[in-house]
Amino acid sequence: MDEKLLTIDSLAENITRHRKQGKSICFTNGCFDVVHRGHIEFLKFCKSQGDILVVGLNSDGSVKAIKGPERPINNQHDRAAVLAAFGTVDYITIFDELDPINLIKKVKPDVLVKGMDWEHKGVVGREIVEAYGGKVVLAPLVEGKSSTATINKIRSLE
Repeated sequence: MDEKLLTIDSLAENITRHRKQGKSICFTNGCFDVVHRGHIEFLKFCKSQGDILVVGLNSDGSVKAIKGPERPINNQHDRAAVLAAFGTVDYITIFDELDPINLIKKVKPDVLVKGMDWEHKGVVGREIVEAYGGKVVLAPLVEGKSSTATINKIRSLE
């Protein structure tokens, strides 16, 4: 996991090296709290959009602020370890902010990917990425698959 989980400065160095090799950078972000099939399909889709896939992972504090006091279920180190196990994910960096704007500005991805559920909410970072010629792609969702649905199903069994 150590070679995939990087600080933003180390990540920036690696991205610079990959760009010099002519590789395209794809970026997505999220909590990835209780990983399910929808996440797997989403990450495969993301990887198909570029050569190098960078995942911005919400810190425990930002997940709690976004999802509420009972989340995350899994801490940021465990969530990063699970993501690092996937061959589709090249790099992970943990961010504390409520949104990935600062991370997107530093990574400057060629492609920013979010799920189709962001179509009407508005993709955070879209204007930044499109301003320098990058593109934003919406990934299809696997119907009925979400961390919240999984957590609610588990709770119903109690």
